[in-house]
Amino acid sequence: MDKELREVAIYTDGAAEPNPGPGGYGVVLVYKKHRKELSGGFRRTTNNRMEILAAIASLEALSMRCAATIYSDSQYLVDAVTKGWARRWRANGWKRKGGAMALNPDLWARLLTLCARHRVRFVWVRGHAGHAENERCDFLATQAARGENLPRDIVYEDGNIPLRTPQMGLFDSGYDE
Repeated sequence: MDKELREVAIYTDGAAEPNPGPGGYGVVLVYKKHRKELSGGFRRTTNNRMEILAAIASLEALSMRCAATIYSDSQYLVDAVTKGWARRWRANGWKRKGGAMALNPDLWARLLTLCARHRVRFVWVRGHAGHAENERCDFLATQAARGENLPRDIVYEDGNIPLRTPQMGLFDSGYDE
């Protein structure tokens, strides 16, 4: 039985301009009076990868098991988790209905592992509708995508889809791991 879990509100956004192109993610975590912002970018990626990575980065930032509510303007992200698509893709060897490969299995695998660790609820919010935290995440994601010397999203750029754990380093940090 769970002890009382800390309830964390998480706001996320991803961006790529153009899509695909330089991309970034932005995250705002709120726990009581505490607030933390995260962002990062990659030199060539997609908007959807950054939307998923924002959720991953937010959950990886939690130092203990929490009850997290993730607010995202990405219906792709929210629907894939809440409607069970990502779990079905994983169960079917990352294949969708009809046999086509699911996109972004490397990130979905990481996210599903994190969702199993925490109690996570996903909520869709309309983007660019004046929601302060969503607007802040959009700003963080856009700024990160415009950064200089952005690292490579190896999986996207090389077209390889290795199903690795987060510890194995899917993103090139610019130095040997």
